[in-house]
Amino acid sequence: MNEPFFRIACASLKLKVAAPQYNVGEILNVVKEAREKDVKLLVTPELSITGYTCADLFHNNALLDKAEQALQTLLDETKYIDMAIVVGMPVRSHTSLFNCAVVIKNGRMIGAVVKTYLANYHEFYEKRWFSPASKAPKYPVKLLGEDVMLYTGEDGIFDLGSGAYLGIELCEDLWAPIPPSSKLALAGANIICNLSASDEYVAKAEYRESLVANQSARCICAYAYTGASVHESTTDLVFSGATVIAENGALCARGERFSRENVLTVFDADIEKLNSLRRQNMTFADCVSGSTEAVGVSCEVSNDVNDLSYRYIDPHPFVPSDKADRAERCREILSIQASGLAKRLEHVGSKGCVIGISGGLDSTLALLVCVRAMKLLGKPASDIIGVTMPGFGTTDRTYTNALELMRELGVTIREINIKEACLLHMKDIGHDAAVKDITYENTQARERTQVLFDLANKENCLLVGTGDLSELAMGWCTYNGDHMSMYGVNASVPKTLVKYIVAFEAENGADDVRATLEDILDTPVSPELLPPDENGKIAQKTEDNIGPYELHDFFLYHFVRFGSSKEKILRMAVKAFEGVYDSETIEKWLTVFIRRFFISQFKRSCIPDSSKVGSVSLSPRGDWRMPSDATFEQFI
Repeated sequence: MNEPFFRIACASLKLKVAAPQYNVGEILNVVKEAREKDVKLLVTPELSITGYTCADLFHNNALLDKAEQALQTLLDETKYIDMAIVVGMPVRSHTSLFNCAVVIKNGRMIGAVVKTYLANYHEFYEKRWFSPASKAPKYPVKLLGEDVMLYTGEDGIFDLGSGAYLGIELCEDLWAPIPPSSKLALAGANIICNLSASDEYVAKAEYRESLVANQSARCICAYAYTGASVHESTTDLVFSGATVIAENGALCARGERFSRENVLTVFDADIEKLNSLRRQNMTFADCVSGSTEAVGVSCEVSNDVNDLSYRYIDPHPFVPSDKADRAERCREILSIQASGLAKRLEHVGSKGCVIGISGGLDSTLALLVCVRAMKLLGKPASDIIGVTMPGFGTTDRTYTNALELMRELGVTIREINIKEACLLHMKDIGHDAAVKDITYENTQARERTQVLFDLANKENCLLVGTGDLSELAMGWCTYNGDHMSMYGVNASVPKTLVKYIVAFEAENGADDVRATLEDILDTPVSPELLPPDENGKIAQKTEDNIGPYELHDFFLYHFVRFGSSKEKILRMAVKAFEGVYDSETIEKWLTVFIRRFFISQFKRSCIPDSSKVGSVSLSPRGDWRMPSDATFEQFI
């Protein structure tokens, strides 16, 4: 099996203009540092061997000769280094000179890529010195006495091994309407490197990073950008040595700009994830069918990323870590949920909503969504019928919170005690009510659902479901009990995000609701189907039974979104939750997750319509189609 991660690095160099041997010495310094960090692909800036700002000195054969001699030094000194190294230098071909990226590995030249689009505006006059890729010969050129193929930015891909394929473009290429990297990605490159010499001016850095991140999203690739440093000539321009690595739209690593020392920016790219995303993306596949096949060049390096030192793994992938981003995410989700519910209510001509209120997080969020939907429709909150249904496990705390929340939000309150009905039902089916097993629990869940459905019919209202994405994934819902409704507003909201949305409403909503919402947020997650303990507190805590939801949401995200294996998820989770859970605990609950996810598919095959709010959803109609009888043993 290929190693899913591939360690790449961008190096900004402390160079001297027109001093190739000195510059190669600095390249070797960063090669040594990169080797100590187990880097497998090292990218240096545009024309890193000579310096980018040599200007008319590029017409001087002495400089070109010295550049080739320095390249030979680099080859000699890296003969036993198992790393792909990309350097920039001018390459001669008869009457033309090309701005190239040369790929070397184990002391030999693998190939060279010619810059496609030469900068020729304002302060840049590259066409004065270089020829574009369209003028490159279709046959090898002599470099250090060897035949070296000059590839364009559209037809050369380097096989790095472990499923990693490298495409190369140079600086201005990225600014083109259709960058060469777009075509390279369609031809199979999942890592793009850019050897650049982009000067600095106010606000350019932010624009450049956005460009890199967006291109990595379009190409579904890792994009490694390396810029020329402050040691270039400052006759007219200043360069900053920007090093940026993005992956599928996310800016993942950034080096210090304006440093006077060498800068090495390292990142562990998730090649397996990128390949999985490409397979799932039908638009990408459609574009591939019409693309030109690139030439593959073997440059395989041994790869074993053991520690993921250079990759941040978010323990809560559904929840933005930045408070402002999290608030915006909550606001957007609430808008999606409320708009979806409003449309359904309007379409079926429903008078209002019926919803079961337990005093827990999920029903609280669903009720808040209902109130928003009513506002969108210009209806009063009193058109919502909130039903509290005390059972054998209901505690005073949740009962009180349910009533207080409904009163504060202005909804119509109904209380229907289900104990007598459940006892009668258990008697009818011959079940001893003293035996508190799954029958005892599910009798209550199904009785509540029956009450809600029938009440909705009676009042000409729509029954709104409250179950969330995490419960659907784990099958932690009673089939034809809380599993069923007429419209599910929380069905694609994971448990770890539910509490933040409720907290957002507590912080930004009316003052008279805040205290109740805060107490609900502080209440343990429980279905409350078993009697309270001797102190009247919740005895049945969900996470004691099935494990922490923050772990299960992590597992769910990587299993469904990227198709990751158990081994890979475990490896990432150990890093993400370091100091919180040990590896044995994580593996225990990961095994539980996989088993429950598989055996619960039959429940997900039959769920109500619901609004999709994120990239991970389990709707059987469009997001997750899986046989209900798939075995889980091979995945464990």
